[in-house]
Amino acid sequence: MNRDQSSNFNPENLYTSSAAEQHSPSDNQAIFVQPITPVAKSSDRQQVLEHLIVQITEQDLIGRSYVEDYLRYKYRRNCKANTLKQAAISLVQFLSFFASRGNVVLEQLNREEIEAFVEFLQDKGRKPATVNTRLRNVYAFIRFLIIEYRGFDYGLMERKVKIKMPDRLPRAIDPGHIDQLLLSIDDCRDRALILLLLRTGMRIGELLNCKLDDIDLYEQKILIYQSDKTSVGRAVYYSEDAQQALLAWLRVRDPDKAQLFYGRGESPLSYEAARMRFKKCLQKAGLQYSSYTLHCLRHTYATDLLNARMPLECLRVLMGHSNLEVTRRYARLSDKTREDEYFTAMDRILKGAADEDD
Repeated sequence: MNRDQSSNFNPENLYTSSAAEQHSPSDNQAIFVQPITPVAKSSDRQQVLEHLIVQITEQDLIGRSYVEDYLRYKYRRNCKANTLKQAAISLVQFLSFFASRGNVVLEQLNREEIEAFVEFLQDKGRKPATVNTRLRNVYAFIRFLIIEYRGFDYGLMERKVKIKMPDRLPRAIDPGHIDQLLLSIDDCRDRALILLLLRTGMRIGELLNCKLDDIDLYEQKILIYQSDKTSVGRAVYYSEDAQQALLAWLRVRDPDKAQLFYGRGESPLSYEAARMRFKKCLQKAGLQYSSYTLHCLRHTYATDLLNARMPLECLRVLMGHSNLEVTRRYARLSDKTREDEYFTAMDRILKGAADEDD
């Protein structure tokens, strides 16, 4: 669905007609235009890299030149802007800690220093996921040093420091709370955004980056050309209630905007703005103390589909998981067969106890 189609789009005709192609009488005439060299515009990744390099250059870090080379290496590998930021944050924290222990050159690095850094983060109350992210970034940096430079011990990679990660259940929204939430939403943009997240299982970043061209209204399908997390494209589908919410939003939105959900100017709606809108919807529904997040809508989508007996492999593709084990977490949350077997067995136990009383 392109911008011209959206400006002339009549939702009432969705299922009855399709737009005819328009041709100008001069379509076949040659038109000569003086070529104009476009002004080169730096990408978000490039801007982030340059900003990080400036920040690191201004700090008195051990191995500063190594860090700069590593970030440029990550940039050449086409890593996302957020990946570059996380790598820089992790390495600045680690190297600052490394220097605080009296080390003067990076070649002094050993396993004990890495273990001490992990304990330092844990003592500061950092969550296991944060500690693990910092540790993975440190080891990726060490691997780069070993491959690219002399003087670094490969033994550091043979017996890595590891931390035990909690294996939590994904948190879905209670079905009653879903009904409560949807009944309380009267803003058409909020309703479209929340229902699309709930019925497609898209990550919030994927939906906020969605453009009109990515939507097929007739097939009720959205194309995600490149996932925010895995960089792998996929197609997702949405239900009839999400279709109606989307059509209501299309009737009132600015037809000149390319993004489905837009902020100021040409920018998409920001994550923080979407999060605040969701928070207000929860408050209006009386669910302000539920601690639900936008990502809970994705968990609810997966749980609902598994409860409806969708095969795990099919759900994996729709969710955009690269590993089936990630999808399998939802089976622990919504295993109807195990639930039925439990209640059947418990009925037998309770009937047996009742027979003994007789």
